[in-house]
Amino acid sequence: MTSREKTGFLPLETTGPDRPLSEKALTIAWGAIQWPWLLRSLWGGKLADKHALLDKLGLPHDALPHLGSWKADTWFLWRMVEAIEKLRPREVVELGCGASTLVLGKALELNGGGRLTSFDQHADFVVSTGQWLESHGVQANMRHAPLVEDRSEWSHTWYELGSVPREIDLLVIDGPPWSLNPFIRGRAELLFDRIVPGGMILLDDAARPGERVVAQRWRRDWPDFRFTLLPGAKGTLVGERLR
Repeated sequence: MTSREKTGFLPLETTGPDRPLSEKALTIAWGAIQWPWLLRSLWGGKLADKHALLDKLGLPHDALPHLGSWKADTWFLWRMVEAIEKLRPREVVELGCGASTLVLGKALELNGGGRLTSFDQHADFVVSTGQWLESHGVQANMRHAPLVEDRSEWSHTWYELGSVPREIDLLVIDGPPWSLNPFIRGRAELLFDRIVPGGMILLDDAARPGERVVAQRWRRDWPDFRFTLLPGAKGTLVGERLR
């Protein structure tokens, strides 16, 4: 999830059902493992790279004032733009809204259109992000997706998703936050069957140990996707559907 606003290093997630003590203990233990990657993620990228991205999209240089921490960095934003230029998608789905929503929406506008549906668990943030997009002339289908009890091998909670497109050309996974469970984003595989042949998945923060476990399981369970880990301060996992 990303935001225009300044945020703390590790925001505490207060929405959704109460989690069992075992899951809370797991998250604390993995936090001790992941702290070097969390520190690295504080850096949002070079200012010159951000300005180049904004110039490419025709946005003012103050459109993305605060990147890094638990927000998308410039590297990941560039990967999204490249994916849209390559795919020219009709349907883009995003888990976790904010600065990435602005970049996705603007990139779609410049590359043949397409519809963006963005989900986030914070209702007020969904509203404020939608208003922010409108101020830049960008459109997206903003959807509130509260966190509900959903017991799986990944976590005990997941988004309550509604109005998901039947076919998805590009799936961007930038939420929920790892502070709920280090493997929680693995549950996004619920949407993999909707991804069309030639479609793509982009997972942010893929260099973290928790996301590396997620990638390992996805490679095992989804042989019709080719998964590639790209470098960067936080890492990006690219999944391409082969058939």
